[in-house]
Amino acid sequence: MAEPARRALYLFVIGQPDAVSREQAASACDLPLHTAKFHLDRLVDEGLLDVEFRRLTGRTGPGAGRPSKLYRRSERQVTVSLPERRYDLAGDILAEAIDRSAREGVSVRHAVAEVAAIRGQQLATAADELDGSDVERTAEVLSRHGYEPRTGGGDVCLANCPFDRLAREHTELVCAMNLSLVTGVLDGLGCDSLEAVLEPEPGLCCVKARSRDRSPGPRPASP
Repeated sequence: MAEPARRALYLFVIGQPDAVSREQAASACDLPLHTAKFHLDRLVDEGLLDVEFRRLTGRTGPGAGRPSKLYRRSERQVTVSLPERRYDLAGDILAEAIDRSAREGVSVRHAVAEVAAIRGQQLATAADELDGSDVERTAEVLSRHGYEPRTGGGDVCLANCPFDRLAREHTELVCAMNLSLVTGVLDGLGCDSLEAVLEPEPGLCCVKARSRDRSPGPRPASP
């Protein structure tokens, strides 16, 4: 559901009083038919949508045509967070950082930066073998963890903060954690052309992955 097109299709389908065809969904969400088909079938595979087959014309018998594949809200009860939040990931990082702080006698903030960087490297390592540019590979990994990346001009902007509520209440700590996490992802992927920078903008995560050609200053060192 972190994929914007998939989320748009899901919200359209569940908002309709009756099952809809892939053509209807594609038109409503302004997507190519093959793209809509791919995402709708993924939503079915995940149990978020159900499928039925019937003729939209209501005709029966010879010449009535083949039944259409239609999508509707699943009868299964699911809880979906939109936009995606990953408080489980934040909790894991913060809990491990507190343990490390107590064990090694370092500040909690320093421990959070260390643990977040390591976790970012692990997220990159756990990703399937990825092809493409540094921007494409970075966007793919971050999209899997709720950041909703947007690419352009050689940069990766993050349209969603997976730790939004925590970031609003503990901005400095969580933004520093985000910075270390994204830095760890870049390091884990070996993306030397990008660097993570703090660059808050309204409606975006506080961190961006900037092209090193356009980013002044040295890249933050990994703990």
